[in-house]
Formats: sequence, structure tokens, C-alpha cells
Amino acid sequence: MTTGSSSASRSTSDAISTYLGEERALRADRLGTGGLLLSVLAATAPLMVVAGVMPTTFAVMGIVGQPLLFVALGVVLILFSVGYAEMSRHVHNAGAFYAYISRGLGGTAGASAALVALVAYNALQVGIYGIFGFETSGLLDKYAGLTVAWWIPSLVALVVVGLLGWLKIDVNARVLGVLLVVEVILVVIFDVAAIGDPAGEGLSLHAFNPDTLSGAGVATALCFCIAAFLGFEQAPVYAEETSRPHILVPRVMFYAVGGVAVFFAVSSWALTVAAGPSKVVGVAQKESAGMLFSLTDSRLGGAFTDVLHILFVTGMFAAMLSFHNVVARYTFAMGREGLLPRTFGRTTGSSGAPGTGSLLQTAVAAVVVIVFAVADDKPAGDPTAPVLHLFTWFGNVGALGVILLMAAASVSVIVFFARRGAAGAQSWRLVTSALAAVALLVVAGYTVKDFDVLVGAGPGSTLSWALPGIIGLALVVGLVQGLYLRSRSPEAHARIGLGNEAFQLDKAAQETP
Repeated sequence: MTTGSSSASRSTSDAISTYLGEERALRADRLGTGGLLLSVLAATAPLMVVAGVMPTTFAVMGIVGQPLLFVALGVVLILFSVGYAEMSRHVHNAGAFYAYISRGLGGTAGASAALVALVAYNALQVGIYGIFGFETSGLLDKYAGLTVAWWIPSLVALVVVGLLGWLKIDVNARVLGVLLVVEVILVVIFDVAAIGDPAGEGLSLHAFNPDTLSGAGVATALCFCIAAFLGFEQAPVYAEETSRPHILVPRVMFYAVGGVAVFFAVSSWALTVAAGPSKVVGVAQKESAGMLFSLTDSRLGGAFTDVLHILFVTGMFAAMLSFHNVVARYTFAMGREGLLPRTFGRTTGSSGAPGTGSLLQTAVAAVVVIVFAVADDKPAGDPTAPVLHLFTWFGNVGALGVILLMAAASVSVIVFFARRGAAGAQSWRLVTSALAAVALLVVAGYTVKDFDVLVGAGPGSTLSWALPGIIGLALVVGLVQGLYLRSRSPEAHARIGLGNEAFQLDKAAQETP
């Protein structure tokens, strides 16, 4: 039975791939559980979160109970994953978010979600080039005595990421996997060292006390912390490239959410133990992104800290590569269904990767990095330097977009199963999706409300509405495109979110006398 099923799958894939003489399908059977898990977890960039996001949250928000926030967000995202994972059993499409939203809320909503996803993931990917260039130039200056402008290593990384985007996904999975595993091991070593050598307050569990979550900064801290999870939701993007997507995608999502929640909760707790719960905010405000390195230097020595610095940079590279792969696949899916020019809906013949989508993402990133490089007329250490704006502005714009997509996908799950008459059978999943949608919309609301804080702008700053307005503009333009297709090209509108199924239907229609 297995052989017959595989043969049928290959026949279907071959038929789609040769339809109209173009590669319209991603290569199947590329990824197993391990490769898929490593590909999505690489986007979480664990060392970047522990060394960057966590100290920033302690310093800016003054929230000692950050470990508890990671636990709470883990619960919310598991609620989200229940319905999202069940949806993945029914829809296999590289444009995961917009495909799911199309199936539940219709093609017009799907077109809007597609553009929001494309903008959000591009923003997340491009933003990392800023902090990557900043940190790499610092390492070159410290260890090699070379003074290099931040944008030079950023552009070099951009070219390398673009080239890897052309290669097979299993090659990328190996690259991401090695970097991720080493990062995790080093952070775990720090966690153990911190627990074994706590600050003067001892092995305190004060950070898990609900009383530590009082104050106006809690909601904004949630916005910071939820960005640390981004990556797990990418698993369905690779569904077409796995042999058993209905099994592997849900499995990987739950592994990713559960693992990330526990890992970050423990690591943020270890930071409070190493610095002392009563002093952690002050230490974070003083050390900023250097907090983790100063704590490891005193406990594990300079050699370990030097390796940690290097892995901090390679971890960011892994995240850039992971987000690049996702953007390329969204571009491919949109081109395949007519939401972008059809040239983007083709794969590279030699590798089966979404080559034109990879090229587009590389070009977008290059333009943005060059614009920020030209505008950069201040020292790299200046907090108003454009290099740091590139990271904070684009990172938060991308996070807002993904939060809204998750909320919309949760609503779509409910509508999808209700329309199929499966509301009763799926009742508990629909309840979890509803709870997730409400929680995510609350986080999104606070993200918009406190956007000036998130990007370090002053009250009343134009940035507080202009930056989230990028996502709003993408949403509106996508809706207009969807409405246009519905009125002018109903057939194209009906194909939104269908992916390979649309091409099977087209081929069958052509073969019918």
C-alpha cells in the first residue's frame, strides 16, 4: 500500500510540475520531523532572544516576571496551535496563513492576508540585517582590528543567504540545524552555571510570582516576548515538501511551541538568578545587550564568552536564512495563484526551490539595507543610528503583522469547520481557537497602542502610527486586490488558497473533451 501511495503521489507531482511546461510544485519528501523542526526553530534565534530581547524587556519594561510571561504566551500559542494544526491536516499550501484564511474567510480575505504575510516576513528578515551588521562589525573590530561599516557584513550575508535560497531545502536544514543546536547547548550551559552560582539572593523563584507582573509595562512586555516565539507558525509553509504533512506539521508545531516556551522561561529565570531578582532590571539597564555576556564572563570565562559572541552572530544568520525561505515560499504560492506575476510561481529546475521568490526577497532586502546605509551618518553606538532603527522598526512591524495573521487564522479555523458541518466534532478545537483569537487581538491592540515604546520613539511621534500603518496599508491593498479579482476574474479569485489543487483541477478540465 505504501508503494502504491508513493507512486500516485509522484505521478500527481509530476503532472503538476509539467503543467504548462513550468515547475509549479515544490519538491515533496524533502523534510522529515527533524529537518522541519530545525528549519522552523532556527527563526526563533534563541541566542538573539536571550542576549537581546530578554535584557531589553527587563530594562525597558521593568518586568521581573518575564519567565511567567513566556509561560503565559506558551499557553496562548498552544491554544492557537490546536486549531491551526488541525487545519494543516486539510490544507497543504506553501502560503500557509493566507491559504488557511482563504479557506475559512474567503478569497478576498485570503488576498489581504497574503500581502500582510509577505510584508511582515520580509520586515522580520530584513530587520535582522541591521543587528547582524552591527554585531559583526563589532566582532571584526574587537578580534581582528578591522574597522568595517555595518552595512558591508550585512550585504555579504545578504548575498550568501540569497545563494542558499537557491539550494535544496535539506541543505538549508542542515545549515540551520547545526547553528541552532550549538546555540541551544551554549545557552543551557549558561543556565546551569547561573543556577549553580546564583547572585546574593540565592536560587530565587521570585520571577514566577504573579505579583511581578503588575504595572503598565506588562502589556508592552507581552509584545516583546511574543516576537521571541515567531518561527513555530512557519511549519505549514513547508507542508508541500514533507512526505506526511498531516502528521509531521502538527507534530513539529507542538514540539516547537512547547520547547520554546520552556526554554525561554528557564533561560529568562536563569538571568534573574544570575543577576538577582531585585537587581536584574538595573543590570539590564546598565549592560543592555551586553548583559548575558557580562554574566557568562564572570562565571564561565572569557573564552566561553567569545564563542557566545560568535554564535550570537551565526544565530542571527540562521534566523535570516529561515525567514528568507519562508518569504520565498509565500512569494511562490502567491505567484502560482495569480496574486503576484506568474514568474514568481516557478521553482528552480535543478533544486526544486522557489528560486524567483528567493531572488525577489534578496532584492527587497538589498534595497532596504542600502537605503539605511546611505542614511547612516551617525556612529554605530549612537542609539539614534539608522542601523539600530533597521532592526527595531522592521522587527516590530513584522511581529505586528504575524500576530494579526495568527488572530485571523484562528477565526478562520472556526468558520472553516463550521461550514463543513464539523463544528460538533471539532468543538473543543473551536473553543481553543476562539480563546487564542481574543488573546492575540488583545496583544495586537496593545502593540499598536504602545508602538512608540516598542521602537523607542517619543510620545506623539509620527513613527507610532506610520510604522504599524505599513501593515494596515498591506491589509487594505490586499483587500482591494481581492475585491478586484472577485469582480473582474472570478476564476482567479476562486483559486486563491487552493495551491496545487487548482492546477489539478485546471489539468483535469483541459483533458475533459
